[in-house]
Amino acid sequence: MWVDARGSTVIPSPECIRLLAVTAKDGGIGRLGVPTDQAPVVIPVNFTLHDDQILVRVGTGFFSQAADGHLVAFEVDHVDSDAGMAWSVLARGLATLIESPTEVEFAAAPHPLVPEPGDMVLVVRPDILTGRRFEVGRGL
Repeated sequence: MWVDARGSTVIPSPECIRLLAVTAKDGGIGRLGVPTDQAPVVIPVNFTLHDDQILVRVGTGFFSQAADGHLVAFEVDHVDSDAGMAWSVLARGLATLIESPTEVEFAAAPHPLVPEPGDMVLVVRPDILTGRRFEVGRGL
């Protein structure tokens, strides 16, 4: 176990993947950050993990075009105030837009909470995975 300079326990990559998978299975929300000419844009998204890659359903428009072919950041976290513990996982990697997903790819992607979900799949390859686990005050 490695503890960083701020007292957080560093989470190994296999555990980061497990935490992403559990969060996706439980219907958790992640945040996807994409680059733009002005400033990065971050939005909350439903996601799944398929073949150790992050899948997000998207529609046509600004966000899907801004992400496609670029390096993006994807983050999930969890706070358990009763246990006094929290964790955060950050995945950084190349995003690829599948404009005409196969039935398997489409079925693997989550059904977003938004009223009119898109019919494309954005795949984020988690090239760099980092995670931290740390204590938090109880009763937050």
